[in-house]
Amino acid sequence: MNITRPVTRMAAALLLAFVPLSLHAEPPSPKPASTGPAQKKNWTPPSHKILAQVLSDRTMEAHPELLSVTFHGVPPGMDKVYTMFAGSFPERIGNPDDPDDIDVITKGITIVDPRWHRTKDNPKKFVVMMPLRDKNKENIGLVVYAFRLDKNPGKGEREFFAEALDLRDALSEQIPSYAALFAAP
Repeated sequence: MNITRPVTRMAAALLLAFVPLSLHAEPPSPKPASTGPAQKKNWTPPSHKILAQVLSDRTMEAHPELLSVTFHGVPPGMDKVYTMFAGSFPERIGNPDDPDDIDVITKGITIVDPRWHRTKDNPKKFVVMMPLRDKNKENIGLVVYAFRLDKNPGKGEREFFAEALDLRDALSEQIPSYAALFAAP
């Protein structure tokens, strides 16, 4: 469970309660709904199917309880260009990563996210973001598992986290190195 954000918000609210009103900044305006063109890509995959995509496809085929599985990191030859480089939504490949994706990659943290504030998601999902590992158990990027709540009735954080660990650990046995993820299988 990612408790950092709620604790940080609470701490900020307590801090602001003691700051004189004249020092309070204008609250940020809400983000408008996205009605424009698709997000600009920061990477284009090679013309051949890469190992990471094959692993994503196999995982989705074997696990109908998943809504998606995606792989994230910095493609070889690039520097600090964090992107989704394989996954079950091919149209999203090459999209820049969000800050929480980058935190998992750079800090090695895991985020267990029940998506309880995302009422518009359909189907409802439970997301686990964790370090992607190679066969030597080295952290090499990020893997995101989105579990379909309608196919996983009664499961909670413990069960989703344990299942994501099992999936990731089985996956790592098929990854000789980070570079191999970008090669043809």
